[in-house]
Amino acid sequence: MADRLKRYAGPVAVALLILIVGGAMLVGWQRYNRDYVVSVEDDGSAVTKVIAARIAGTSSLKVSEMSGTIQSTAQDVRGFGLLKSDQLVKMPFTVDYFVDVSRLSASDLEWNPQTRTLIVHAPDVAPGRPNVDESRRTLVRTGGLFVTRQAGEALNRRVSAHAQQRAQATARAPERMAQARDYGRAAIGRLMAAPLAAAGFGDAQVVVTFPPERTARNGEQWDVTTPLNEVLANTPPQR
Repeated sequence: MADRLKRYAGPVAVALLILIVGGAMLVGWQRYNRDYVVSVEDDGSAVTKVIAARIAGTSSLKVSEMSGTIQSTAQDVRGFGLLKSDQLVKMPFTVDYFVDVSRLSASDLEWNPQTRTLIVHAPDVAPGRPNVDESRRTLVRTGGLFVTRQAGEALNRRVSAHAQQRAQATARAPERMAQARDYGRAAIGRLMAAPLAAAGFGDAQVVVTFPPERTARNGEQWDVTTPLNEVLANTPPQR
């Protein structure tokens, strides 16, 4: 039996290697086709079409949105420093803020029966990826003695990247995060209101805390006595 296994071990290993290499080549070809192969009409003209799309579920709660107009600049130098060009663009942008409510567990919910207050220790608000709408540019100014096609493409990429970075930094600014947390408190309060009302606590108050605020309290504990899951478990159903 051992000899038979040894006899087939080599061919099986080779077959597995072929499958792995073939799978890697297939994935590589699909990515190349998605990113670089141009779709054309019968007459050879390029077309506008969706090349790839994916939809996925999410458990994040959108709590607020920041919007505005961003100005972005970029420079390009070529030809041993002789060809210098620059570009300035203004365009609108938005950034959404989310709370991942899937991270909430029973241990994050505490109930104060004396004040009928639910305390929610929520995960922090997080800004999403900035959406810079380059199709709605209000100003495009390109300067330079001679701007080559390659330089123009490089300027466009750098302007876009700089806009993304600046919008992300602005979204993460302390004052913006504080505003987003205020909206997050209201959104989570509305989310918790329905199960509280169904359990007969429609007049309950919801207090939402976020990690930076809990850290700032230096370990001070809220005045709570009973986890919320125990309260709801012992509450008779409403008729």
